Amino acid sequence: MKILSIIGARPQFIKCAHVSRKLRQHHEEILVHTGQHYNSNMSDVFFKELGIPEPDHNLGIGSGSHGEQTGKMLVEIEKIILKGQLDLVLVYGDTNSTLAGALAASKLQIPVAHVEAGLRSFDRSMPEEINRILTDHASDILFCPTETAIRNLKNEGITEGVHNVGDVMVDALLCNIKIAGEKSKILEDMNLSPKDFMVATVHRASNTDSIENMSSIVNAFCSADANIIFPVHPRTEKCLRQYGLWDELCQHVKVISPVGYLDMLKLMSNSRKILTDSGGIQKEAYILGIPCITMRENTEWVETVNDGWNMLVGADYSKIVEGINGFEDAHVKGNIFGCGDAAEKIIDTINRF
Repeated sequence: MKILSIIGARPQFIKCAHVSRKLRQHHEEILVHTGQHYNSNMSDVFFKELGIPEPDHNLGIGSGSHGEQTGKMLVEIEKIILKGQLDLVLVYGDTNSTLAGALAASKLQIPVAHVEAGLRSFDRSMPEEINRILTDHASDILFCPTETAIRNLKNEGITEGVHNVGDVMVDALLCNIKIAGEKSKILEDMNLSPKDFMVATVHRASNTDSIENMSSIVNAFCSADANIIFPVHPRTEKCLRQYGLWDELCQHVKVISPVGYLDMLKLMSNSRKILTDSGGIQKEAYILGIPCITMRENTEWVETVNDGWNMLVGADYSKIVEGINGFEDAHVKGNIFGCGDAAEKIIDTINRF
């Protein structure tokens, strides 16, 4: 089969690396990078570290409003689809790249396969939630990571082409955690001892676009009794400087540039706790067995909360500080995301399609 894979952001690079390696053993893959994440620390380093093949097409779309970004991607992806006879378009996750790929393919009557289907936060103010819903309803093959995702789709009337394959991120972590342990020197370079620090990430628009939320988060980070390492997304840095919060943050928190996947794995796996508003990092924290404090009011990964490893605190100053100082994990962790064979199940399903 001739398969077009579309990626554009950090979590998609990680998942694609594992799936693509196995996919190319059976099929012809054409890889499209939309350029949604284009900073070298947010894009190029992942291709190098994870051994992802060079994209056949790099659209270089870059930043912009949701409508502008999605529209430009839709136009360019449609051109690529029209060039060759494709059997399937493969999309990942919940970004604008995901939606653009699904829309372009479905309008041209090309089957769509969605990796990480069925996730729902039930918060339609999140652009990602809209992307998930529309992509799932445009897809022919839906690769779900959990039973909860299966139920979400059933509740929306989607029962055909649905497969619980587990989560590709488990595959990726099991494959790369040992490599990170051997190759990453970030603990030594930063003079960090295991379990003597916390890792923070903030990038979601519901936080970064609100001076009130960012002020609350920064004040909590600065007043908490914790050594916090904060790799700052370029867009987050821009907002922090605009709000006048940058200097205060840098006085109390170790702020660093975005790091590669292996360095981030090394940091997360050795941290005491993780603070984030990222869906992907919530899940990575759970898989790694690290307590997670999520600065959102809801999550698409409800299993991590129900299992006692994730605490939702929103952008509430007191709750964030309480989480940093007091939240402890449930000690016993389930196997809700599978055992690391998701990529094989995805390929087996595609082979039968």
